Amino acid sequence: MIGSGARDVLLVPGFVSNLEYVWDYPSLSRFVTRLAETCRLILIDPRGTGLSDRFRDAPPQETLLGDIEAVLDEVASTKATLFGLWDGCETSILFAATYPERVSSLVLFCSSAAQRVSSDYPWAWEDGQWDEWLASIKTGWGSRAWVVKNARWMGPSMLEDPDELDNWISYTRLAASPSSAAAVMRNSSRSDIREILPAVHTPSLVLHRVGDKIEPIEGARYVASKMPNATFVELDGSDGIPWLGDSDTLLNQVHHFLGHHAPQAEFERRLATVLFTDIVESTATSARLGDAAWRELVERHHDIVRSKLARHRGTEVDTAGDGFFATFEGPARAVHCATAIIEAIRPLGVEVRAGVHTGEVETIAGKAGGMAVVIGSRIGSLAGPSEVLASQTVKDLTIGSGITFIDAGDHELKGVADPWRIYRIDDTPISP
Repeated sequence: MIGSGARDVLLVPGFVSNLEYVWDYPSLSRFVTRLAETCRLILIDPRGTGLSDRFRDAPPQETLLGDIEAVLDEVASTKATLFGLWDGCETSILFAATYPERVSSLVLFCSSAAQRVSSDYPWAWEDGQWDEWLASIKTGWGSRAWVVKNARWMGPSMLEDPDELDNWISYTRLAASPSSAAAVMRNSSRSDIREILPAVHTPSLVLHRVGDKIEPIEGARYVASKMPNATFVELDGSDGIPWLGDSDTLLNQVHHFLGHHAPQAEFERRLATVLFTDIVESTATSARLGDAAWRELVERHHDIVRSKLARHRGTEVDTAGDGFFATFEGPARAVHCATAIIEAIRPLGVEVRAGVHTGEVETIAGKAGGMAVVIGSRIGSLAGPSEVLASQTVKDLTIGSGITFIDAGDHELKGVADPWRIYRIDDTPISP
């Protein structure tokens, strides 16, 4: 931490980061020092990069959100501005949507909403481009030849400054190994947070240089247009690295923004994952067992479900007969909980089904409600015995979690506009 201002700012740098080398990298050192002039600046190396332990497989975003929460708790920061760079923008956006009470504002540089081209998002890469890029990282990451080749679109001004180029080469080497860089980028290549953007109500500043070739400016415009309280600012230049080029103008925009946005007070809406479970053919089972035996079975069922909710950090919202409605801060935990419930209930001689969806949840009369809850309930009603169904959003947000999704096609959901793509969770037991 540096600086002593009244406002906390957490820099979320993506996977190119090394806390020790910051102070040996003149342009970066100047950048963070200037950023800390009006705040307490919290610097971190995300999991698997810089001074943090390396990993074999890159963690899902849900894990990275937990890491940010742990860091803020450790430094006694109850509310902070998150300043996301590159893939750190996605982490920052998801954290602000999930924990709005912890985030006073967002600053995003070099942001995007999806990484693979589609009909409604044409600025991302094709599959072939990603294959070529990931292969080049495995064989060239950190080498001079690889950095020089890619500097023309990462930070073209480096090619005119040998010292700057040397510093960036050292920084990439110290930030990540070739295998960890490839693992992170493999996860990133499949990310898509378009459905989440409308749930981010935090005041946000989206900055992008007009000539940036890391992420085309159209992607950042899309991000800003979908977030209700976002301001988009175009900056001159073509460097995709914020401390290169005209960093003073960028920092002036950040300081101005931070000085004009007070923390929000109300948090009635947030991003959450909803889980619905119920016993299959409960009416027939109740009639077959009789009232006393059925009541005993339901009580044992409730005990098991509540124990699994507690283990996976779920919050029970409502119970109706043999069904449960719970919320989670992360979709992977909800899926793990659902599969654990199904496995644990089987010895009772009945089967449970489950539906999982992630979306914006509103607090209505003290309980979670809104369209995301309706969608989750409808998905659950489509599930068969011992089956977990999940929405496309859950699939998009659990990349890297090890969960296997099987396409179950598009479905009409009662009371919900447009068909929804649904996925079945592989019935192989999942270890959280």
